[in-house]
Amino acid sequence: MYYACMPNVQVRDVPAEVHEVLVRRAENAGQSLQQFLAGQLALIATTPTVEEMLERIERRPKGLLSARSAIEAIDEERARR
Repeated sequence: MYYACMPNVQVRDVPAEVHEVLVRRAENAGQSLQQFLAGQLALIATTPTVEEMLERIERRPKGLLSARSAIEAIDEERARR
C-alpha cells in the first residue's frame, strides 16, 4: 500500500520490553518494524470501536413491529403448531 504523500507518526518512550516484542513480531511476519507497525495501525484504524458500532446500530432503520407485537406473533405461531 503506497500513497504519494503519507504522514509520519513518531512514538517516543516505548518501554524496552514492548519494543522487543514488536521487533520479534515484525521479524516473525517477515517485515521491518516500520512495515509491521504501519499494518497494525491500519488494522486499528479500520476496526470500529464499541462506541462506533453502537452509533451504527442506532442509525439503522427501526423495525416495523414493536417488541410486544413480535412476541404476540411468535406466540400465535407456536400455538398453531
